[in-house]
Amino acid sequence: MALDGIFLHHLCAEIKAQALGCKVDKLHQPNRDELLIALRGNGQSLRLLVSARANSPRIHFTDFKLENPDTPPMFCMLLRKKLGGGRLVDVAQPGLERVLCLTFEAFNELGDRVTIRLYAEIMGRYSNIIITDENDIIIDAIHRVDASMSSQRLVLPGIKYTLPPFQDKLNLLECHEEQLFSRVIQDRGQTLSKAILNGVQGVSPIVCRELAHLAAYGKDERLELLSENILLRAASQLKKLKSVASEASGRPFIVKSPEGAPIDFSFMDIMQYGLKGIASELANFSALLDVFYAQKDSSERMRIRAHDLLQVLASNAERVSRKLNLQRAELESSANRDTYRVYGDLLNSNLYKLSKGEYVAELENFYTEGEMVRIPLDPTLTPAQNAQRYYRDYRKAATAEKMLTELITQGEAELEYIETVFDALSRATTERELGEIRAELAEQGYIRRQKTARRPPAAMPPIELSSTDGFTILVGRNNRQNDRLTLKESSKQDIWLHAQRLPGAHVIIVTNGAEVPAKTMEEAAALAAQHSRASGGGLVPVDYTRVKNVKKPQGAKPGMVIYEQFKTIFVKGY
Repeated sequence: MALDGIFLHHLCAEIKAQALGCKVDKLHQPNRDELLIALRGNGQSLRLLVSARANSPRIHFTDFKLENPDTPPMFCMLLRKKLGGGRLVDVAQPGLERVLCLTFEAFNELGDRVTIRLYAEIMGRYSNIIITDENDIIIDAIHRVDASMSSQRLVLPGIKYTLPPFQDKLNLLECHEEQLFSRVIQDRGQTLSKAILNGVQGVSPIVCRELAHLAAYGKDERLELLSENILLRAASQLKKLKSVASEASGRPFIVKSPEGAPIDFSFMDIMQYGLKGIASELANFSALLDVFYAQKDSSERMRIRAHDLLQVLASNAERVSRKLNLQRAELESSANRDTYRVYGDLLNSNLYKLSKGEYVAELENFYTEGEMVRIPLDPTLTPAQNAQRYYRDYRKAATAEKMLTELITQGEAELEYIETVFDALSRATTERELGEIRAELAEQGYIRRQKTARRPPAAMPPIELSSTDGFTILVGRNNRQNDRLTLKESSKQDIWLHAQRLPGAHVIIVTNGAEVPAKTMEEAAALAAQHSRASGGGLVPVDYTRVKNVKKPQGAKPGMVIYEQFKTIFVKGY
């Protein structure tokens, strides 16, 4: 990972410079892996983000406003109790390990001054946030680790905190330059970048590759193949690295693709990507991490918050699909019901020829001239009883077909509805949108209705945009909003659009009685395609009609409508 020990060393210096002496004003836990500590003091307000998420662990100041759950998690409540009103008095990093220790002076329930430490362990999937008392006895952790999870290091309340196991690498802050170089070149079979990574503490692969790139003129070969000149250049690069680490004199660089997508970041300029990656310097290290993780974090946070809903939808979709497959198979087996009726008719017409105890009757089929039919018989029944048995099987199959057809139609409608909720979840970007989807699923009986003393928030407005021609375009965020938008809030003369036969948003062009230009129609259709399951695809058919032609069938689920007198336009599904 790019957030290595040296990068964290710079973050440590940045946090100390700005936040020492600041008071803990507020404390939030936006999700299970993140803390947000609001600090106030020194004439400024700061927001310190501590993340123990496996794919983006970090600690830095942030300018992004994160949504918080209605009910704070227990770990958050504990931190508020322990740290509320406390002051940050120290920030320390053991060597160049990916661990920061934030020391706070706070007050306990009796009003006595106490010391509380918060350890932020930035270690990929082993990342953690741990709070201890002044004796380093663990109070709690955001991720508890018991004996079933690790046999080397337990992280549980009441246990003495110990640092993660140290790697057998040299600390740039403590070793001499010659000692550092000797360690790197001892394994001649390794490439230069790999040798640096294996021997030096606190450097990430991107930094090791960059040092090798600078020393070996863009090549990264095994040490045994490198010339004396390149080895001297490598020693010089290691000396510069030691200086940067010791003085925390690095600068925040982010690398982006030519299209602007973030690729990597570091505390030094990065040139190894050539034209495939463009490095640029940012104002500070916190701003760099905000920029790098902005889009990734937003989608990841929503995925975590929507996880339980996705599980509910997936299990219900599987249940409905399984039931539909059984019903379709049963319906297919009832397709030969007319055969039972013919058998009954033939047996009734030939009772005088048959007697009890026969296993089969071979009779002429008067429905098809010249055809002989073999009819299986139950020898324990009379010929008349066998005929009645086939009539019963016929009536049973006919009834089953009628009922199964209705059940299959209902099942297909339910599966279609679940797909629309999946689509709405994939497009949700805020906690309020998730709340509306959660309320919808509770209303439909898929999840339990949550009991809360709070008044439910007001319904969110639809997404509102303006076309090139100045027409207002409204886009529904979820099924309930689609219903309100189309059936209650729109005029009958407004234009309604929807991706053809796909889950997606209802889109409304507010006409105010005016004729809609072709350009506005194309833009609205593109929005309908973009806010549908077809987003990111090729050409998407989008149906459009007047709102007056859109109806909701009685008893239909949220967002489900039928429409007539429509036209279709094909647009790109961006």
